[in-house]
Amino acid sequence: MILTAQQAVGNSPLALREVDEPLAGPGEIKVQVSVCAVCRTDIHIVEGDLPLRKTPVIPGHQIVGRVIQAGEGVTRWKTGRRVGVAWLRHVDGTCKFCLRGSENLCPESRYTGYDADGGYAEFAVVPQDFAYELPEGFNDEHVAPLLCGGLIGYRALQRAAMPDKGRLLLVGFGSSAHIVTQLALHRGYEVFVVTRSENHIRLASKLGAAWAGSEFNALPAKADGAVVFAPGGKLVPPTLQALDRGGVCSIAGIHMTDIPALNYDRDLYQERELRSVTANTRADAHALLLEATQANVRPQTTAYPLEDANRALQDMKQSRIDGTPVLLIGNPRG
Repeated sequence: MILTAQQAVGNSPLALREVDEPLAGPGEIKVQVSVCAVCRTDIHIVEGDLPLRKTPVIPGHQIVGRVIQAGEGVTRWKTGRRVGVAWLRHVDGTCKFCLRGSENLCPESRYTGYDADGGYAEFAVVPQDFAYELPEGFNDEHVAPLLCGGLIGYRALQRAAMPDKGRLLLVGFGSSAHIVTQLALHRGYEVFVVTRSENHIRLASKLGAAWAGSEFNALPAKADGAVVFAPGGKLVPPTLQALDRGGVCSIAGIHMTDIPALNYDRDLYQERELRSVTANTRADAHALLLEATQANVRPQTTAYPLEDANRALQDMKQSRIDGTPVLLIGNPRG
């Protein structure tokens, strides 16, 4: 599925086309894609919230498949191995950010389905060092959402600096938040959820949230930390106001509409903090996959054939599904 011009997902901008099959270059592996989960970042790319870096481009960066070709110099992967491919696909490894363990901030970072063609296709190519071994406890369809929804949620949760047995507020409840809820409960946090979707309120409660509703003023108590998943900047001030003293608000999205002016006394005083999140590191991926296994995380998915990628994007944007849309492309394995 190819994007040639950015426009609203309601216009079905992705087109199914035959293209030349990619080949693995030096240090790269070629993956036969079985599934690719859909991410809200894909919507931002398709609709123009993020500028195109490659035209045309094949979106998709939550890829699961099997290695079918290893390029020159590849030592980590053999053909037939199941691998995952995520958003981050290149860093320079030498800048000050990479050297201090913050490779997600590398100025030379590059991304799957954005700077290079992604997983809404039968085949994808990725540098060998940016492919991941996947835990056996997850089938293809259910491990795919961990590769960005899970990953960015994990990093946002870390950035929220939660105290032991603290109260965590999640604002917005889509693909990422339903995974973070399961991680948070495994860690012993009490979870509150604010979301406008009645379906998502029901899902949050089913997963074990202590409270879920649509209004901040109905929250039962102050939170010790918060993660904002919804891309609306107007949600940031009430989230900060819902924090207890010393609480941290972490913004998980790659794009957000403008944040209204903050009032220092009301929104930030008493050492409340506002933090952003940028991509993920490879260390985050390894840590998340391990913790998801230990926490017995079970992503909720809805399957679509590849040719229905436009419908999957539309359903995600309109919150018509619970959890994560996943495109079935090859031969997914259980």
